[in-house]
Amino acid sequence: MKAGPERIRVLIADDHPIVRQGLRQLIADTTDMAVVAEATNAREVLAHLAAEPVDVALLDLVMPGANGLDLLETLHREHPALAVLVLSMHPEDQYALRALRAGAAGYLTKESAPDDLVQAIRKVHAGGRWITPRVAEQLAAYLGAPAGKLPHETLSNREHQVLCLLAKAMSVKEIGQALHLSEKTISTYRARVLDKLGLKTTADLIRYAIRNGLAD
Repeated sequence: MKAGPERIRVLIADDHPIVRQGLRQLIADTTDMAVVAEATNAREVLAHLAAEPVDVALLDLVMPGANGLDLLETLHREHPALAVLVLSMHPEDQYALRALRAGAAGYLTKESAPDDLVQAIRKVHAGGRWITPRVAEQLAAYLGAPAGKLPHETLSNREHQVLCLLAKAMSVKEIGQALHLSEKTISTYRARVLDKLGLKTTADLIRYAIRNGLAD
């Protein structure tokens, strides 16, 4: 798939075929952008970027092969000119601020209106950022916060992800399947989260997540 030089060249990174098809059709209905590549995992994203120029990447945070926030940091470091627009199923409260800190140019949920996505692609391609008023408030609060952090802000990206999934009452096995990691690895992350938050049980984690707006 090739795009003319005047069009915004878009890469779609999502492991769900139906999502990719919908995004591809939405972009096909515009006159100033075109899909030049599709990827289903982190490895394919990096391979496409090495093979052909891309202006904007639409990135799902949960794909096989790598943590989405880790991939964001890699893209920001290795492809600084690429505008990455996160399109996620996760609510803004859970991941938007972390995504922006990792190098994303914008964050939308998959419940966003199609027109918003098209406008967001154009804005980040022009060098701007796409954030909702709600995320702007989060960002302002973060920038104006004192040096001391809330306990969950000290978690690594993967630990934070595990905490949010535990808050959905998902089992260690279910989380392992969702993140393509072993149950032992997830149990290790769970133990680290408990230690960092000073908690003892999964029930404590769920209550903490709800209290701090980290649960759906």
